[in-house]
Amino acid sequence: MSGQYLTDPLAFLINTLFGLYILAIMLRFLLQWVRADYSNPISQFLIRITQPPMQPLRRVLPPIGRADTSALVLMFLLQFCTLALVYWINGTNVSAGFLAVRSASELLNLLLNVFLVVIIIRVILSWVNPGHYNPAIGLIDSLAEPVLAPARRVIPAIGGLDLSPIAVLIGIQLAKMLFVMPLRDLARAFL
Repeated sequence: MSGQYLTDPLAFLINTLFGLYILAIMLRFLLQWVRADYSNPISQFLIRITQPPMQPLRRVLPPIGRADTSALVLMFLLQFCTLALVYWINGTNVSAGFLAVRSASELLNLLLNVFLVVIIIRVILSWVNPGHYNPAIGLIDSLAEPVLAPARRVIPAIGGLDLSPIAVLIGIQLAKMLFVMPLRDLARAFL
């Protein structure tokens, strides 16, 4: 029996569990950044599950403006550990520089994917059930509006159709090509 039968599922499990927790921390960071409704049940859930590791970091790392530095550091450390564990399980030796740059690229990619998904969900909801409210829709609106508002100022609605989501989605894909991919290539230089 090949060792890959054990390493692949273990790497998948590590990526999934750490990835979900990093996503929760990123959502908490973004919701705090956009000043979303703190009393929203989803916000409360994210705070509850991310508070234990963030509380000790908060004592050491004060926020800078609206940016919660403890959340940023925790996301980076968790992403760094995830990559280190996965490469270790696969028997690949990589440098700390590689892991650091690759962690930054993965977090930037996750951030852009969050906005990508939020905007797509918001567009679909505007077609299917406009005006309906539930806690998730409120948070989706809170996350999407700071990204869509500048695009709406530049691109007017045409015949009642808001084309700003298309422009923002194109911008997100361009950001991935211009920033995420070069960061991944830069990480390879540290191998």
